[in-house]
Amino acid sequence: MSPDQRFARWVRAAVVAFCVLFVYFVLADTYMPMTPEARVLRPVVQVAPEVGGRVRAVAVENNQRVEQGDVLFGIDRDPYELALHEARLAREAASRDNALIEADLAEARANLESARSTAEELTSERQRAESLLDRHGISRQEFDQIAADEREARASVKAAQARIRYLTVQLGDRGEGNLQLRQADNAIEQAELDLSRTLVRAERGGVVSNLQLREGDYVTQGQPALALVGEQLDLVADLREKSLRHVWEGEPARVVFDALPGKVFTARVASRDAGVKAGQLAADGSLADMPTTDRWVRDAQRVRLHLEVEDPPEPLPVSGARATVQLLPEANPLASLFGGLQIHLLAWLHYVY
Repeated sequence: MSPDQRFARWVRAAVVAFCVLFVYFVLADTYMPMTPEARVLRPVVQVAPEVGGRVRAVAVENNQRVEQGDVLFGIDRDPYELALHEARLAREAASRDNALIEADLAEARANLESARSTAEELTSERQRAESLLDRHGISRQEFDQIAADEREARASVKAAQARIRYLTVQLGDRGEGNLQLRQADNAIEQAELDLSRTLVRAERGGVVSNLQLREGDYVTQGQPALALVGEQLDLVADLREKSLRHVWEGEPARVVFDALPGKVFTARVASRDAGVKAGQLAADGSLADMPTTDRWVRDAQRVRLHLEVEDPPEPLPVSGARATVQLLPEANPLASLFGGLQIHLLAWLHYVY
C-alpha cells in the first residue's frame, strides 16, 4: 500500500470517527445531558446583632460547629443595663404622677362640692332679693350685685366640672390598665429585650466560617458580623435549555464531586428554576436595551436545576464546591446505560484534572 493510500485511509477513518462522535454528542446532549457547571450550595446565614455596641467577647472560633441557641458573641451590656434602670425609674415616676393626678382629682371634686353649695346659697339669696326688690326692700344696685355673685358661683361650678373632666382624662384607667403605666411597662420590656440581645445566639446549627470578628470591634444593629454555614445540601446544575426537553422532576442523576474523584453519587432532579436574571425587567423608566454580539453562533442559555443527593458524602462538601452532573432518563435504558458509563469515566478523570 502506497503512502498516498495510507494517508487517504487515515483521512477516511478520521472523518468517520468525527461523524460518529458528532452524532454521539448530539444524541447524548439530547437524551442524557451532562454538565460540569454544577455547584454545591449550603445555606449561609449572615448573623447580624439586633442591638449595636462594642464586642465584649467572642465565644466561638473559626470553623467551629455550633448548635441552635449557642452563644456566638457578646456585646457590652452596660448601656443596656442603664437603659433598663432608666425605664424602671420612668415607671416609678409614672406611678407617682398618677398618684398626684388622683390627689388633684380629689381636690377638684371637693372644690366642685364647695362651688355647688355656694351657688345654691346665692340662688336662694337672689330669690329672696327678688321678693324684697318687688316690695322696694332693697335697691336695684344691691339686687344686681347678688345676681352677679350667683352667676360667678355657677361659673365656678362649671370650671370645677371641666377641671374634673380634664384630670379624669389625664389619669385614664386606674390600676395596671393605666395608659402611662402600660407605656412604662412596655419600655421596661423593650429594655429587657435589648439587654437579652447583647448575647448573640445561633438561630440554627452550622459551622462558623471566615470569622473576622474580634473583641473590641464595634458592631452595628442589623449589619452582618459573621456567617454560619448550614448542614443542608442543595446541588444546582446549569444546563443548556435545549438539553432539558426530556428532563422532568424526579428523574435520576449521577453526581461526581471534584473533591471526591472516583466516587459517583446518586441524585434526583428536585425542581427547575422558573427563570434567569436575563428574563427579569426592572421598571426603571429606561428604554429597551438590545443585547448585541458579533458572533455567528451565540451562547446557549442555561437553566438551573436543583437536585437532591440521596446519600450525600460525609463530611459535606464546602458551600460552593464544584461537581459534574449526569442526567439519566428512565424512559431510555440505552441512554441510561451510556450515561452511567460516561459519568464513571469522568469520575476517574477527576484524578488528573
